[in-house]
Amino acid sequence: MSNIQDVAKHAGVSIATVSRVLNDSAPVKDEVRKRVEAAIEALSYRPNPAARSLRSNKSRIIGLLVSDIQNPFFMGLIRGVEDEALKNEYSVILCNSNESPPRERQYLDVLYMERVAGVIVVPTSENLGEETLKRFRERGVPIIAVDRRVKDPSIDAVLSDSIRGAHEAVGHLIANGYKRIGIITGPESVTTGRERLESYRQTLISAGIAPNSELERIGNFTIESGYALTEQLLDLTPRPDALFIANNMMTLGALNAIHARGLRVPDDVAIVSYDYTQWAEPGPVSITSVMQPARELGSTAALRLFQRLRNPEVRSRQEIILAPTLQIGDSSRSIEGSGAVAGAAGIAIKQT
Repeated sequence: MSNIQDVAKHAGVSIATVSRVLNDSAPVKDEVRKRVEAAIEALSYRPNPAARSLRSNKSRIIGLLVSDIQNPFFMGLIRGVEDEALKNEYSVILCNSNESPPRERQYLDVLYMERVAGVIVVPTSENLGEETLKRFRERGVPIIAVDRRVKDPSIDAVLSDSIRGAHEAVGHLIANGYKRIGIITGPESVTTGRERLESYRQTLISAGIAPNSELERIGNFTIESGYALTEQLLDLTPRPDALFIANNMMTLGALNAIHARGLRVPDDVAIVSYDYTQWAEPGPVSITSVMQPARELGSTAALRLFQRLRNPEVRSRQEIILAPTLQIGDSSRSIEGSGAVAGAAGIAIKQT
């Protein structure tokens, strides 16, 4: 295996010059840089990240803190972060808060003590803790929020458009003839839970349907809460003719509750899910789902983190919003027999 000395000898330059090219730490003439890069390619040289960290006193490790590692949505997000980290010669420490704020704070403390270069976090609430953020800021460690916002105005966010996604989901049900539409969403302390609930209400109002609090249930993004809250909604008289469920794990619980009662989707109750995992379906009906670009969310968050690491003097906050798409299945089949149109993909960026 080639080392930095071999590269220097092959290119006819000093080891220091090779190091400057690798780390982009000082100007190097174009002709010399090309010789070094050609030598690296010819010798298939790959720098040792750990050794580079020791020499530069800069970590080549980033922290990734997700809220539920068992959720397939986050597996796609993790893959996106990991892919970009490897391209930039960084390693990833993966942590799971399990939707617990105390556990989240504990892992942030661990990442701080490990002296990571930066952190990407799926926050359990809008507040990451001022003391925690202050310590990272003082050390110059950037934090990127992904999937959910935080209140701190200095933290960049990479998000999927929950308001648009919920609007398309509920609008699709209304267009297909459903009028008594229930919702199971996540905690209002989490922006995705709150925004999907608010968009659900506003979409009903825009269609001339008055929101009804007895059709609204707040869960915690777990299968268990989806099951229990669906049972509550099915006990209503009359029961809902459709459900919008704002998370894939709660949808699994809802489907189990519906099947346990011997009811059928969509004949007895229609379903639209957020981020539903098709291979996990307990029955033959395909589930209409708002699909988020999970892997792209992860890769975009990582790219923004590396931008921050390369340009730490940048102070403006950036919010990058990716559009979800509505993937239509049999679970929301039109009462009148008419179809609906899926939403289009897109990206919006806001600077603050």
